[in-house]
Amino acid sequence: MLRASHLDWPFFEARHRALAEDLDAWARANLPGIDHRDTDAACRRLVAQLGEAGWLALTAPGEDGAALELRSLALARETLARHDGLADFSFAMQGLGAGPISLFGTPEQRAAWLPKTRTGRAIAAFALTEPASGSDVANLALGARRDGDAYVLDGEKTWISNGGIADFYVVFARTGEAPGARGLSAFIVEGGNPGLRVAERLSVLAPHPLARLRFENCRVPASALIGRPGDGFRVAMATLDVFRTTVGAAALGFARRALDETVPRVAGRALFGAPMAQLQMVQGHLADMALAIDAAALLVYRAAWRKDSGAARISREAAMAKLYATEAAQRVIDTAVQLHGGDGVRSGHPVETLYREIRALRIYEGASDVQRIIIARAVLSEIGAQP
Repeated sequence: MLRASHLDWPFFEARHRALAEDLDAWARANLPGIDHRDTDAACRRLVAQLGEAGWLALTAPGEDGAALELRSLALARETLARHDGLADFSFAMQGLGAGPISLFGTPEQRAAWLPKTRTGRAIAAFALTEPASGSDVANLALGARRDGDAYVLDGEKTWISNGGIADFYVVFARTGEAPGARGLSAFIVEGGNPGLRVAERLSVLAPHPLARLRFENCRVPASALIGRPGDGFRVAMATLDVFRTTVGAAALGFARRALDETVPRVAGRALFGAPMAQLQMVQGHLADMALAIDAAALLVYRAAWRKDSGAARISREAAMAKLYATEAAQRVIDTAVQLHGGDGVRSGHPVETLYREIRALRIYEGASDVQRIIIARAVLSEIGAQP
């Protein structure tokens, strides 16, 4: 592995460097043996392992009520993604799925679920996307009507990570307090609820547990409401504000692994009687890869540092970090595949795996063009212009 010189940047303290080094050592010792052929079983095992080792403690506040620390979350995702995409996924979904409870849950909700997600005893999921509504959160259609001391949910969610294996889902539904975004609420729905069923398991380029969920007369107690009625959009956006930055960190980890695989390849493989690394064109590719990685790291850890420094919202910085890091990682990994030649497209080769892993990151938690809209609106708002 190439030297992680970014850990010397002023964004980080000694504890962050220790975290990255310790997690890297743990990953080297524990992740190579993970069997990915059964993704459900692999994710259950990874959540249990990450919990037992204490790494999931980073994904939710403990009994001391301390806030989520975004630099630590981002470093953890970068490190895990460099070693194993499914390990990164398992870690990230514990944080994202429990995020609304961490940020807005009642003391009773936090006590019921966070000790379990932090230790790997419960698998979390974040159910936002619908068949006709992805990045347009204000357009959600799944309904939740009040019925006495309960709410009844009806509708569908799709592309739900951990769908089918989660112990609970944070589900966003339309409660109708006002039109659009102001009429949404968030609920905790246990995986065993009789009104919830897995309508379809979804297969993708890089296998992960994904499902389309159907809610039919799904009854939950009023105490399952997170925050107040109508708070759902605020809950979703605040959660994504934190975890969107970590998507960029995961992309950064994938890109670093691609460079780690490529440098020895071009240094040791002969072409036209000399190592590939002596060709100026190959050197140019390596320079572009290294430049993209450092630029992405600066954006990711700037966003994380700003949040940890007390910024109320980092929507602009998080959007920049996710957009640039995921798009740059796609280019870096594509270059790695090219420089590996035939091996780069051989099934199971590390860079082939990375090629499949990176593509979804440019879509989930706000597709790249949505991030461009967020950034543009932030820029326009600085001069009082309406987009």
